[in-house]
Amino acid sequence: MTNLNPYVRKLYVAGWAAALILCVGGQLALPPNAVAEEIAIAAASDLNFAIKDVIAEYEKATGHHVKLSLGSSGNFYAQIQNGAPFDLYFSADIGYPKKLEEAGLIVPGSVYRYAVGRIVLWTNHASRRDVSKGMDVLRDPAVKKIAIANPKHAPYGRAAVAAMQHFKVYDEAKDRLVLGENISQAAQFIESGACDVGVIALSLALAPTMKAAGTYWEIPSDAHPPLEQGAAILKSSKQQETAKQFLEFMRGTQGQEIMKRYGFTLPQ
Repeated sequence: MTNLNPYVRKLYVAGWAAALILCVGGQLALPPNAVAEEIAIAAASDLNFAIKDVIAEYEKATGHHVKLSLGSSGNFYAQIQNGAPFDLYFSADIGYPKKLEEAGLIVPGSVYRYAVGRIVLWTNHASRRDVSKGMDVLRDPAVKKIAIANPKHAPYGRAAVAAMQHFKVYDEAKDRLVLGENISQAAQFIESGACDVGVIALSLALAPTMKAAGTYWEIPSDAHPPLEQGAAILKSSKQQETAKQFLEFMRGTQGQEIMKRYGFTLPQ
């Protein structure tokens, strides 16, 4: 390099410096000549905002792409049993990926408890309901519609029912329940004013749009079974290494900080 003229030498050194910064700053950056890959993720809808933030940071750091599908954990469980072409499955109930592992549909040892979720009683500002009173608000006959996720296939719906039973308001409230296909749809019902109040994921209540639109009361964690959430790599995935890389990113500093920001309790 000593024979290069000073200007060319400066460009040469600057190029190497930029490459070094990219490698150090983006620890997961693609190595030279590597091809960007796309992975398909099926994720429980309580992750709506959190996982989108994680994906944005992951794509920026690695150059890979993520195709995201959001829905209820139970519906995705059924789809995966029937051969749905996902690479990664993020469930709001770790029981689903464990069952898939028992059925031989998951990469052995890949089941990962990525978080414990929380639920809240939420209402929009226009309803003027005082949710700081807790679950007793549901006793008010003026509350005509109460949104929750469908407990048949949504873990957050089951947690909502358990919390109402814990506070002994379920029998009074059950005929006024409006069931969302998943927890995001339940949140939309309340945010739009179609329902007066509802039980949704804390992770949704902490999203900027929801924080601006309403208010919430956090339901004590001992009022329902813990929402242990689990992820796993599908054995049918053709991008298992990239899927594993995404899980590692979720476990890393950036992924963990994002999850905490949305109210998730992280595994020890």
